[in-house]
Amino acid sequence: LEMASQTVITVPPQFSVIQQQQRGEWQTGLMDCCSDCGVCLCGMFCLPCLNCQVAGDMNECCLCGSSVAMRTLYRTRYNIPGSILGDFCSIMWCSPCSLCQLKRDINRRKEMGIF
Repeated sequence: LEMASQTVITVPPQFSVIQQQQRGEWQTGLMDCCSDCGVCLCGMFCLPCLNCQVAGDMNECCLCGSSVAMRTLYRTRYNIPGSILGDFCSIMWCSPCSLCQLKRDINRRKEMGIF
């Protein structure tokens, strides 16, 4: 009689724990201009400068800072709830506030060491 070959397990199976990414939040609100007056003044009087600062922080082209794609990319990177439609609306109807919020968030995350 032939004996059936049996597989002998010498190493226990490895289990990996997938860490679920925590839900993020914006560090400041859309209309929270007083939390960083420097960013607010830059957004009010030199929006193209702020646009280039945000794009530079995210290693993108200077023309992309105030785009829907940039806001959506940032939001998904930090798991901030929202939608592309919401990003579009904030850029379309409140572009300076939206860009200021993005820059304030970048600055806060840099201070916390999580950017």
